[in-house]
Amino acid sequence: MMAIHESAENYLETILILSKALPVVRSVDIANELGFKKSSVSVAMKNLRENGYITVTGAGFIYLTDTGQEIASKIYERHEFFSQWLKRLGIDEKTATEDACKMEHYMSAESFAAIKKYVNEHD
Repeated sequence: MMAIHESAENYLETILILSKALPVVRSVDIANELGFKKSSVSVAMKNLRENGYITVTGAGFIYLTDTGQEIASKIYERHEFFSQWLKRLGIDEKTATEDACKMEHYMSAESFAAIKKYVNEHD
């Protein structure tokens, strides 16, 4: 899997989260969710499409490709894991969520797997 920028990972994760809540995902939904200008989101969607992470229909509906889904699911799993773990350690929800956002992008797969295994064994 090629290296992918944190911002692209965030967009893919956002598309995944929105796709669970909405019948279809459009650029405007992503812009609203992330608080970005629609023009910025359009540029990002063009890059994601050109890299094969999403498809965009003629009507502007955005879907994750298998590759996009794989990356989004990995980031989302890490986010959920870290935010829940930090909250269990007594960190307030806002800080736990912010820190999980940082941790989900920068940790190697090896370290994440080791932490997850340790936490699951000691729960």
